[in-house]
Amino acid sequence: MIEYSTANILLALAVTTAAGLATGVGGLLVFAQKTPSARLLAFGLAFAGGAMVYVSLSEILNKSILSFSQGYGDRAGFSLGTLAFLCGVGLIMLIDRLVPNPHERLEADDPFFREHNAAYIKRVGLLTALAITVHNFPEGLATFFATLENPGVGLPLAFAIAIHNVPEGIAIAVPVYFATDNKSYAFGACMLSGLAEPLGAIIGYVLLRPWMSDAVFGSVFGIIAGVMVFLALDELLPAAKRYARGHETVYGLVSGMAVLAVSLVLFKW
Repeated sequence: MIEYSTANILLALAVTTAAGLATGVGGLLVFAQKTPSARLLAFGLAFAGGAMVYVSLSEILNKSILSFSQGYGDRAGFSLGTLAFLCGVGLIMLIDRLVPNPHERLEADDPFFREHNAAYIKRVGLLTALAITVHNFPEGLATFFATLENPGVGLPLAFAIAIHNVPEGIAIAVPVYFATDNKSYAFGACMLSGLAEPLGAIIGYVLLRPWMSDAVFGSVFGIIAGVMVFLALDELLPAAKRYARGHETVYGLVSGMAVLAVSLVLFKW
């Protein structure tokens, strides 16, 4: 087993933590609007859905396929990555069946809109936070080990992750803020989700490193991609459409995809 100096370990952990806590920036951006509105909620949920679908299909699934390919070759890698993705979809479908969501039709112009929708919106926010938190674990693990092995590789990776953590923070903060009217709760949810990255790094270094393999990384990334795509299509986009007054859903969807796409393109430069 390779031993690393304390300074290298602390540097890798600091870089991973900084990237994770960028979710708080997204939370702060939400608070630029004094009071939450149905149109902000619609745009924010659609933005989150677009971001999650894009990053899942263009980045996380590709990481799964690449990890499997390194161990089993390109043809098997693509097949195994696809299988892991479908397993993720199947897993969240099973959970959705066991804990069904009634998807009530509640109108945004109802005078009791906020009261009647608070629990539902909070559920959407918690599910979003959970999905993002779960995929932050392997992100933190990847950032930590990349920085540990080569800071020249880890630092730009951490920067790219930090950029796309900003819209993830928006995705968490919008529904939590709308449901609770409490900025502290919304910001705290963002920060807790971001802390999953250094936590994933610590767990990986202490417990998982001796067992890490291409197959493990491929499975984790593929399953997470499937879970995130299903959540976006089943929860975020229908909820966004429900609260939209105009074109907020499609604008949010395209904006979320565009922000993630630009962040990934900038990383390649």
